[in-house]
Amino acid sequence: MSKTPQIVRTITALREVTSRWRADGEASALVPTMGALHAGHLSLVDEVHKHAKRSVASIFVNPRQFAEHEDLGTYPRDEDGDVAMLGERGTDLVFIPPVEEMYPPDFSTAVEVGDVTEGLCSASRPHFFGGVATVVAKLLIQAQCDYAIFGEKDFQQLLVIRRMARDLDIPTKILGAPIIREDDGLAMSSRNQYLDDQQRQMAPHLYATLCTVADAIRVAGEVEKALGDGTSVLATAGFDVDYLELRDAVTLEPITTAPQTPARLFAGAYLGKTRLIDNMAV
Repeated sequence: MSKTPQIVRTITALREVTSRWRADGEASALVPTMGALHAGHLSLVDEVHKHAKRSVASIFVNPRQFAEHEDLGTYPRDEDGDVAMLGERGTDLVFIPPVEEMYPPDFSTAVEVGDVTEGLCSASRPHFFGGVATVVAKLLIQAQCDYAIFGEKDFQQLLVIRRMARDLDIPTKILGAPIIREDDGLAMSSRNQYLDDQQRQMAPHLYATLCTVADAIRVAGEVEKALGDGTSVLATAGFDVDYLELRDAVTLEPITTAPQTPARLFAGAYLGKTRLIDNMAV
């Protein structure tokens, strides 16, 4: 259902629209993004339409989740292309705030979530989840939608956001959506376009290795050996491995023996300067 979405750039204009939907009894859903959209993002838009009549997507490259050495300045941006793709998927409203709208000069509040932020991505990016929790809390409060959706590729992030919304009594229901992959298994990500041709050919080995490690854990239950073998395979293939870990799928507690509860296998690794993450249920 293609349409031309309305674009707003201020919180006041955003709330004017979403409050009108609410007054009309129309459920709404938020799809937060940083732009540079791909099929994975668009699958989130498709999914929220199963839950709500109205949809709003945000496009905001959040500076608070980037460290000084990271790619804030070069992060891919394509506002016109993003809006066109969102319109093709039937998005009603696109919120594209400037940085000063989200973070005025005297902004001095930060949201920090404990427990589920420990380890994995936060080990090498300790600033990341504080920046994510802060901006998502703002977006949920600003939009006041009934639902918001996040992809399971960033599974730790999904759990952080759910914990934050629960702890702060934000009534928006947080939905998760499955990972969307390329034909060769690579998890879709806006950062994939940083990969050169050789790295792009190598990148699917991350997913393939996860599959092998997960199968080994399911069959033999030897977690430490499977993780060690997987790390060696990735390093030999040219990845700079950040982590390869098995965690509880709810608490994110590390698992070192054959799992007795739902578990998740997580990987983070660099190819050149490009950081790739992936995960799967075990």
